[in-house]
Amino acid sequence: MHIFLTGGTGFFGKSLLRYWRSLDAGDLSVTVLSRDPARFREQNPSLVDGAAWLTFHRGDVTLAETLPMSGDFTHVIHAATAVYDGPNRDLLEMHTDNVAGTRNVADLAARVGARRLLFTSSGAVYGRSDADTYAVTEDYRGAPDPLDPSSAYALSKIAGEQICALSAVRSGLEFVVARCFAFSGQDLPLDGNFAIGNFVRDALAGGPIVVNGDGTAVRSYLDQRDLAHWLMAILLQAPPGRAYNVGSDRGITIAELASTVARISGCAAGVTIMGEPDPAKSRSRYVPAIERARRELGLDITIELEDSIRHMLKNAA
Repeated sequence: MHIFLTGGTGFFGKSLLRYWRSLDAGDLSVTVLSRDPARFREQNPSLVDGAAWLTFHRGDVTLAETLPMSGDFTHVIHAATAVYDGPNRDLLEMHTDNVAGTRNVADLAARVGARRLLFTSSGAVYGRSDADTYAVTEDYRGAPDPLDPSSAYALSKIAGEQICALSAVRSGLEFVVARCFAFSGQDLPLDGNFAIGNFVRDALAGGPIVVNGDGTAVRSYLDQRDLAHWLMAILLQAPPGRAYNVGSDRGITIAELASTVARISGCAAGVTIMGEPDPAKSRSRYVPAIERARRELGLDITIELEDSIRHMLKNAA
C-alpha cells in the first residue's frame, strides 16, 4: 500500500504519521505533500526521523501543476484544508482554495489509478442542527445557509463531497468520506481557534482559564489517536460512496470542559467565563452520532477525554 497524503503537516496529518509510526509499517509507504518539506522535517524530527517508509513531494493542492503527474499510489487521503482562522481570512479565497484543492486531488487519484480516495469533510456540512437534537446523524438533512458568508467553510466541504461523487461517476474512482467534528491531542494548536487547545494553554500559563463566550455551547472531543485509527478504518473498510461521522458522541459544555482542564491541570486560578447566557437564543450544539461507524466498521472511543487532556498537558509542557 502506497498512500499519498495531503494535509500531512497539519493536525490530521500529524495524527496519521504518529499512528503509522506506532505500528509495524510492513509494506506501507507514505508520500506527504508539503509546500516546504525541509521545514517540516526540521520542526518535527520525532515524526520523520528514521521513517524509511516516508517521503515528501513538494507542492500545493491548489496548484494542479505541482502535484504528481504519475505514481504508484494505491490510496489517497485528502486532509488538506483551508480554515477560518480569524478576521483576516478572506472567506472567498478559503472557499475557492478548498474546492480547487479537492478537485485537483480527485483528478490526481483518478490519474494514477488509485484504488480509493478518502476525503476528510466536516460535521459543518449539516449546518446548525435543532437545539433538541443531541447528536446529528449522517442522514440529517439540515444544511448551511448559502447566503451567510460564515457558511463558506461548510459549503466548501459540501462541494468537496460532490466533487468526489462526480469524479466517481466520471472515472470509477472509489471514494469514502469522513465527516470530522472536534478533536483533542498533543498536536492540536494551543493558540488557534480551538477551545480545548486554548484552555490547555491557559492552564500551562497558570490561568485563569478564559471562556470567551457564555460557556453553554455543547461540543465533544475525540482524541487524535482514535481519529487516526478511524480514518484508516474508513479508508480501508468502508463501502465506496459512504460517509461516516468521526468524533465523540459524549457532549460536554464549554464551561464544563474549562473546569475539567482546570481540575486535571491543578490550575489554582480557576475558570473565568466572560459572557452571560442569552435566554432568547438556543445554545450551540456540535455533537455527532457515531452509531454508523460502530455498527458498520466496529469503531468506538478508546481514549477518554480526561486521559486525552492529561496527554495534551504532558506533551505541551
